[in-house]
Amino acid sequence: MKTRAFFSIILSLFIMNQTFTNPIESDSFMTKNGKSVSVHFIQHSSFYFTFYDITVYVDPVKYDRVDYSTLPKADLILITHDHYDHFDTRAIDEISKPDVQIYCNGTVHEALKAGTQMKNGERVTFKKVNNNEYQYIDIEAVPAYNTTEGRDIYHPKDRDNGYVITLGGSKIYIPGDCEIMPEMKELTDIDVAFLPINQPYTMTVEQAVIAAKMIKPKILYPIHYSETNLSGLSVLKQEGIEVKIFKN
Repeated sequence: MKTRAFFSIILSLFIMNQTFTNPIESDSFMTKNGKSVSVHFIQHSSFYFTFYDITVYVDPVKYDRVDYSTLPKADLILITHDHYDHFDTRAIDEISKPDVQIYCNGTVHEALKAGTQMKNGERVTFKKVNNNEYQYIDIEAVPAYNTTEGRDIYHPKDRDNGYVITLGGSKIYIPGDCEIMPEMKELTDIDVAFLPINQPYTMTVEQAVIAAKMIKPKILYPIHYSETNLSGLSVLKQEGIEVKIFKN
C-alpha cells in the first residue's frame, strides 16, 4: 500500500507539472539559402529561434508557467528595452551559456552591467564555428518608438532598439515595442517580421496592417497582443503575407 501511495503521489506531481507548464509552440521557415530556422514562442514578446546550432533569444522573461530549465541555452540574446515584460535578469541568468553574447539598448546595458550596447543604426556580426565552418548572423539596431501623440511616454524616440537580423541570406525584423514609424519605409527585403500589437503601448491591428504593407514580409508573426482580436490581419493574405499566430 505504501508503494502504491508513493507512486500515486509521484504521478500526481507529474500531472500537476504538466498542467501548470505552458507548452512552447514552434514553427519554422526556410532562409533564402535553403537553411531551416525554427521559431519557438515562449509568451508575450519572449521567443527564441535556432539557426544551425545557434540559439538566439529575444527579450527573455520568466513567466509562472514557463520552465526555462527545459529550454536550450542561449548563444545570443537580444534585448529591446528595459520594461519588465522585455528585460528580466532571472531569465537571462538561467538561459545564458558562459560565452553568451548579449546586445541591448542603453538602459538595459546600464542596468545589466554586461553585454554590448547598441545604438540605432549600429551593426555587429555574431559568428560561431560549426563543423569547422563559421556561421554568421548580422545584427542591426533600428529605431523603436511610439508615434501617436501622448503615447511617446511609453517608448520615446532614440531610447529603445528594434533589430534587423540577417542569416542564411534572409532578413528578420524584430521591431521591439513601437507603432508605425517613418523608418519602416527604409526597410527593404524583409522576409520575416514580428510585429507588436497591443494599444496603447504598441500598434493597433489597423496599424499593424499598414506596417506590414510597408515592410512587405513574406511571414508575419504577431506578438505582444494579449487579448487583442487579430482577425483584422486576415486582409494581409491579399498582399501575399502569411500571418502565423501563436497562442499568447
